[in-house]
Amino acid sequence: MALRHAVLAALLDGERSGYQLAKAFDMGMANFWHALPQQLYAELAKLEREGLVAGREVVQEARPNKRLFTVTDAGSAELQRFAATPSKPSFIRDDLLVKVAAADSVDPAELISRLEERAEASRAKLDLFDGLLATMRGDLDEDEFLARGTGIGPYLTCLRGRVFESENRDWCERAAAVLRSRTRLPAE
Repeated sequence: MALRHAVLAALLDGERSGYQLAKAFDMGMANFWHALPQQLYAELAKLEREGLVAGREVVQEARPNKRLFTVTDAGSAELQRFAATPSKPSFIRDDLLVKVAAADSVDPAELISRLEERAEASRAKLDLFDGLLATMRGDLDEDEFLARGTGIGPYLTCLRGRVFESENRDWCERAAAVLRSRTRLPAE
């Protein structure tokens, strides 16, 4: 997958500025695709040159002018083509796992601290996902929303992010407990 497909998907909800796109990435796409704001701005320019998005200038009085972008028919066709291609298997690339792999040779107290930090970060993301999911559902319970709600794609990806962070939290807590018990370090 290229950044272009993630940007096109993020623009499906409607017209957005580069700033709004960066915020949308932080809130929705970040659980499966990370991009820096400058990467998003560069990709928007490229997509516009290729005719996959259309931009328009909005003149503002008290602020600098801004550009708003929407997906074109060609951009929608590109997303259709992308959706029809086989997906590659995902893989984990995580520096914390490298640190844990070296557990027999590094300071266990430091490693436990890193695991606890990651568990706490996952707990914070879980709270964020829970809030996003509740906002997307509105007055519907989850089963009703899954059966007939609108915006099912973002909801399903948010659910996947929630499961991912829940598993991260659980694994970090378990790994820290194992290391603590093996080294007889007190729980924090």
